[in-house]
Amino acid sequence: MDDVQIRDLMDRVVAEKQDLRSHHQHRPLDKTGMLRLKELEQSLDQCWDLVRRRRARREFGLDPDGVAVRDTETVGHYRQ
Repeated sequence: MDDVQIRDLMDRVVAEKQDLRSHHQHRPLDKTGMLRLKELEQSLDQCWDLVRRRRARREFGLDPDGVAVRDTETVGHYRQ
């Protein structure tokens, strides 16, 4: 995945999160909605991790395509 594809994915994830929240503005999310929101947040975390690692590789003269998406378990334990 290149930088443009990552940004496009991030835009779609953010849009879906906003859509999900706006549809449930006056009532709590049901179990399915909560699960989907968690999936979207994990996907966004993975994208940010990928962007940062690609940027770091570029900074040190390495090929940014040499990194892959990390699993949600690894990315999910990062501190913000």
